[in-house]
Amino acid sequence: MKEEIKIDKIWETICKEAQVSLKKSNYLKKYFEKNILIHNGFADALSHNIGVKICNSDFEQKEFISILQEQMNKFSNICEYAVDDLIAFYERDPACHWFYQPFLFYKGYIALQTYRIGNALYTNGDVDLALFLQMRMSEVFNIDIHPGAKIGRGIMLDHAHSLVIGETAEVGDNVSILHAVTLGGTGKVRGDRHPKIGNNVLIGAGAKILGNISVGDCSRIAAGSLVLKSVQSLKTVAGVPAKEVGSSGCPEPSKTMDQLLNRN
Repeated sequence: MKEEIKIDKIWETICKEAQVSLKKSNYLKKYFEKNILIHNGFADALSHNIGVKICNSDFEQKEFISILQEQMNKFSNICEYAVDDLIAFYERDPACHWFYQPFLFYKGYIALQTYRIGNALYTNGDVDLALFLQMRMSEVFNIDIHPGAKIGRGIMLDHAHSLVIGETAEVGDNVSILHAVTLGGTGKVRGDRHPKIGNNVLIGAGAKILGNISVGDCSRIAAGSLVLKSVQSLKTVAGVPAKEVGSSGCPEPSKTMDQLLNRN
């Protein structure tokens, strides 16, 4: 019930924001109406928003949106996690001033919710449709997240361009990941081969974390780093290959978004 109340409150806020911006806009009045104000709730609007962006000629758009909406209604955690992700974008991105901005315009947010629907399908046996969503996400947003990956809640994918997350990768809660990050394998060996990222981790732009290694809670991966060995909790690593250069500097690096190196 608490989750439902939170979803309803966020949706109410998004609608109020849209009403304010609609009155100020010279060009997007119909856009706000079509993508927010005519919908009955958060799930309906999010399904529509994803559907119109990634649907192609393989599906009739209305049918495709209906499929996405069905998954959201069937698996309540999709919307619950989507709201936490939205809050993460709003709180951590200084360029985000309204909740509706990630919801409508940020490809990192929209791609992440596409993954969440794909993960539900994948986990429940609809592998081919899940892979279709992965393909379309990659084609439209240049973000490639395998539906088999496990990703927690309160995630921010900042800019997210050229992000890759492999099949057996795991990402904890309240993680912030910048653009051009790879959570990948080191070869063609099958099985569990991708990184396991803890909670409250900050991963800087261009970082490559490869292999079945762990990144501990509340750690920081500096931009451009190549991480080939496990990282302890509350540490900062940097370089190619990455080495420990100090503490993480705070209990929750993903929320402060501080990427300066503290050598202490």
